[in-house]
Amino acid sequence: MGSFSIWHWLVVLLIVVLVFGTKKLKNIGEDLGSAVKGFKDGMKDGGTSTDASAPPMQVGASKTSDANTVDVEAKTKS
Repeated sequence: MGSFSIWHWLVVLLIVVLVFGTKKLKNIGEDLGSAVKGFKDGMKDGGTSTDASAPPMQVGASKTSDANTVDVEAKTKS
């Protein structure tokens, strides 16, 4: 009862093919394969940097202000 036989998996596969269609499943497989390949390439190139002397960028380091941004300071309750 704990494991499924090959016939259970074939029925599940048949239902998935009927619901999604072969073309959509092919596209999903290609997208997944290219995503995995891109991830592997990114992990391989992740340790190298194009300019090793440049410091890492910080999120809040920009001195330009947006017209929609309100600059406030939080005060502690005494």
